[in-house]
Amino acid sequence: MSHSLTKRIRIAALAGISLLALTSAEPARAECADAVTTVEMRACAAQEYEAADAELNAVYAQVKAAVSKEVMGYVREAQRAWIPFRDAACSAEAAPYAGGTIQPQIGTDCKTRLTQRRADDLRALLPN
Repeated sequence: MSHSLTKRIRIAALAGISLLALTSAEPARAECADAVTTVEMRACAAQEYEAADAELNAVYAQVKAAVSKEVMGYVREAQRAWIPFRDAACSAEAAPYAGGTIQPQIGTDCKTRLTQRRADDLRALLPN
């Protein structure tokens, strides 16, 4: 193969990958208000969960910076127990929908709700 042809193939491949990335990107938050297909609703639910998880991580970092090492030891222990609890509770909540297209979204919505609640619980540990 000539150098020129190889270069054109690489450029075409990169263009194809770029186009694929653009078309498979997660929907914007504004689009989530109008989500109607299961695929759209799942993508939006995943976005909401990711935002809740990011908030929880931010609050956890604030707590870590604000409380004593002793208190943080308890927080860390509780957090390590809470994660498997959340996952099991949400699996149980989604279980009645097994085999249905809504099951993954039920589980994700549950994880979002419990993660938001956990962030609120940790926020209560912050000094006023």
